[in-house]
Amino acid sequence: IENDADIDEALFALHLIGGISYFKTCLPKTIDIQSGSLTADQAQFWNTVYENGLGEFFYRNEIDFRNLVQFPVSDASPDPESSEGTKTLVPIGGGKDSIVTIEKLKEAGEDILLLRMGAHPVIDRMVEEMDLPCITVERKLDPLLFELNAQGALNGHIPITGYLSALCTVLAPLYNCNSIAMSNEKSANEGNVEYLGKEINHQWSKSEEFETLFQNYIHSYINPDLTYKSVLRDMTELEIVEEFAKHPQYFPLVTSCNKNWKIAGEQSTENIWCGTCPKCAFVFALLAAYLPKEKLMEIFGKNLFEDESLASLYKQLLGLEGFKPFECVGTPEETKEAFALAHARGDLDDTPIMQLYLAS
Repeated sequence: IENDADIDEALFALHLIGGISYFKTCLPKTIDIQSGSLTADQAQFWNTVYENGLGEFFYRNEIDFRNLVQFPVSDASPDPESSEGTKTLVPIGGGKDSIVTIEKLKEAGEDILLLRMGAHPVIDRMVEEMDLPCITVERKLDPLLFELNAQGALNGHIPITGYLSALCTVLAPLYNCNSIAMSNEKSANEGNVEYLGKEINHQWSKSEEFETLFQNYIHSYINPDLTYKSVLRDMTELEIVEEFAKHPQYFPLVTSCNKNWKIAGEQSTENIWCGTCPKCAFVFALLAAYLPKEKLMEIFGKNLFEDESLASLYKQLLGLEGFKPFECVGTPEETKEAFALAHARGDLDDTPIMQLYLAS
């Protein structure tokens, strides 16, 4: 590419979001940046990203986050460079959301380049079905981080979608892309629980608030011609699943179970749904709204509505007790609507979980 100024600023942003994994180990009172400098506006952006992106971490560790994150400010102001492109960069993770995004972009005639973070045979199969070019980026954490965690350093959830978004700004100009298409839905705007006066949202870096902030950051400091937006922003999880159900070629390939994406996870294409986590329970309920029991059994390997051990989890998903699980799941209203649609079909009515819903 002719100009590498946008690459430098994109790498700087990637460096800063990557630092969140290390910041959380000891929560330093002073942040020292040696790879660049920040304007007051940039510093405020990163204060917001760290505070909101680590919300679940603060909640679980009972940490008072107020005025904790203070990025340093300098007078320097970057001058973003334009770089033209023609392709759309689309991150994929093996789930239903990115499938719907890609099918929508295909229908619109977009020139698509896929991006995956880390290799996995599940995504290999999906990329083959999509018949689209795909680049793979490996992410490695410093081994010292794992040693610190083993010694008792603070640990917890980070805004991984924020990290992926910053990575996309690095790759876009390198691969002739002028647009980054995310797969974040409207439901991600709703948080889980309130803590110290703040709504804690496990999915904050998938929210419309983050999307708007990051798009403005890109235009102001990285590349004024690079578009960053979610194709699914106006859709609920239930609406996304309704679209996904129209593409049966992906039924044997898809998984939204995060247990497959652990850093040290097994590279397997078997048993890709654990059947016990919030994501599995939630997606099963959504698909039950549109697919018959036999098809659900083919996808998941079993009928999750028959598993009475999931009763407490489904009560949380339905908003009957506790709060929405700290996972990428939709709202209680969506879950209730999915159950109502499944009940209207009737083939799951005799299961313990459906009976739980009907009795609520």
